[in-house]
Amino acid sequence: MEADPPPQQQRCVEVRESLELTEKEGRIFRRLLDVVRHFVLGTQLRVAGGWVRDKLLGKDSTDIDIALDNMTGQNFCEKVNEYSELMGEEQKGIGVIQCNPDQSKHLETARMLIFDVWIDFVNLRSEKYAENSRIPTVEIGSAKEDAFRRDLTINSLFFNINTNSLEDLTGRGLEDLKKGLIVTPLPAKATFLDDPLRVLRAIRFAARFNFTLTEDLKEAASDEMVKSELGSKISKERIGHEVDLMMSDKHPVNAMCYVRDLGLFYVVFAFPAKPDPPVPDKCDWFCASHIEVAWNLAHLIGCSVFSGGSDSKLQDEHRRLCWYSALFTPVRNTVYLDKKSKKVHVANYIIRDSLRLKVSDADMVVNIHAASEKFPEIISLMESNENLATVKEILDDEYLKIPTELVNRVLAGLLLREIKDFWRVALFISILSYPEVDNASDSLVQQDELHRRKETYIRIERSITDLELDGVWKEKPLLDGRAIMGVMQVKPGPIIGEWQQRLFKWQLVHPKGTMDECIEWMKQSQSKRQKLE
Repeated sequence: MEADPPPQQQRCVEVRESLELTEKEGRIFRRLLDVVRHFVLGTQLRVAGGWVRDKLLGKDSTDIDIALDNMTGQNFCEKVNEYSELMGEEQKGIGVIQCNPDQSKHLETARMLIFDVWIDFVNLRSEKYAENSRIPTVEIGSAKEDAFRRDLTINSLFFNINTNSLEDLTGRGLEDLKKGLIVTPLPAKATFLDDPLRVLRAIRFAARFNFTLTEDLKEAASDEMVKSELGSKISKERIGHEVDLMMSDKHPVNAMCYVRDLGLFYVVFAFPAKPDPPVPDKCDWFCASHIEVAWNLAHLIGCSVFSGGSDSKLQDEHRRLCWYSALFTPVRNTVYLDKKSKKVHVANYIIRDSLRLKVSDADMVVNIHAASEKFPEIISLMESNENLATVKEILDDEYLKIPTELVNRVLAGLLLREIKDFWRVALFISILSYPEVDNASDSLVQQDELHRRKETYIRIERSITDLELDGVWKEKPLLDGRAIMGVMQVKPGPIIGEWQQRLFKWQLVHPKGTMDECIEWMKQSQSKRQKLE
C-alpha cells in the first residue's frame, strides 16, 4: 500500500499520446465496423468514458461502452446478431437495461457478448429540462452534446472507431487528465442535480487516481440541495454500489475522508432512528479517523492482515470488510430496536439497509467487532499471563480440567472457531481499538504508538500460529451428536450441545487425540456424571 499524497496536491499525470489496441479489441472493433458497412447503417461508433481514460493512463480495461449516433443499442445489437448469422456464427443473447428517470437512470443500455467480451451499447443523447422539473426529456443527440452531459471531463473522451481517432469534445478532458483534476463538463451543481450519484463517482475517481477535486466541484457537492437529492432521489442500491467500489479500490481512506469533508457522511451512511447510545456529534470524524489509522497500521504490518492463503478473492474480501469494520468501529456497541423490538447493531443496519449490501457482509462486520472485543483477554494472557487463574476457572468444569499451560490455546481456539478465516482481521481491529483512546486522530496517528501496536499484532499472530490454531475451525469433531448420545446414554436435548462444546475443548487440549481416547474420556465422564446425579 502506497502512502497517499495530500488530497489537494495537483499532480502531473503521465498520459499516452495515442491509444494502443490489443489484438482482441482490434478484432471487436473491426467486427462492429463490418456490421455498419454491411447494412449501410451510416453509424459512427465511439468508445466512451472509462475505457478511453484508462487506456490513456496505460491501464488495461475490459469496460467497453459503445456510443451510437443514429440508433438505439438494442437495434444495433440485433444487427450484430443478424451479421453473425450470415457469418455462420452463433447468435448471442441481448440484455436490455431500461431507463429509470426517477432514479436518474436516463439511458436504455443494451449489452451482449462479442468475442467473449461484454460490450454495452447506448445511443448518444441530449437532455432538455422542462421548467421546475429534474427529470429530462432524453433524445438522440450529437457527440458534443453527449460529451458535455457526462459526469466528469476525464470520462467525456471518445475513441472514434470509424476514424481511429481520439475525440476531446469538451476541450478539456485531456488537459484535466494530465493535471489530475476532477471537473464536471457543465456547472457542477447542475450536473449533480441531474444525477446526484455523480457526486460519489467524482469522489471515487478522485480517490482511485489520487486526483484533485476542484473547489467549485467541492462547493457543489456540499450544497444542501445536492445532498438532499442524493438522499431522496438515488436508490440505496446505487449508493451502496458506489461505496463498495470505493472500499474495494486502492485508496478507500481518501474516499471516506472526502465523504466526511464534503458533509456527505450521514447521507451516504444513513443511521437508524433512535440509536442507543445516541450517535456522538463528531461520529463522522471519529469513523474517518479510524479507517485512516487502520490504513496506516496495516501499511506498517503488511499484507498478513488480509491473509487468505492463495485465494486472492478471499484476500480481497478480508481487505474490504476490514475497512468497513475499521470505519464503523466507533459505533460497534451502538444498537437500535427493529420492528420486532430486537436489538440490532447499527453497523449491521448501515451495511444491510442503508447501503443494501449483502446480509453476509453486515453479519461479518458485526462478528468481527464482537471477536475484536474478545481478543484483549487473549492478548493479555499471551503477553503477561494476567488473569490466567480466572480464565482457567471459567474454562474448567467437572468433566474437563484445562492444563494451565494450555489455557491460551483453548481460549484462542474457541474464539477462532467463531470468527474462522477472519481471525486476523478481528485481531487487527482489536489492536486498532485497544487500549481505548478518546480521539483516534490525535493519539493513534503518532508513529511510535502505531509501531507499538504493530509489534503487538505481530507477536499475537505469531503466538496463535505457533499454537497451530490457524485453521482449527476446519477440524472435524471426533464424535458427532449421535455418537455422543450413544456414549453418554442421553436423549437429544441441550446437553448434546454442551458436550459438543466440551468435546471441542478436549480436542484443543489433545490435538493428537484419537477417537478411542476421546470415547474413553467420555465414558469416564459418564461414570462421574452418574455419581454426581
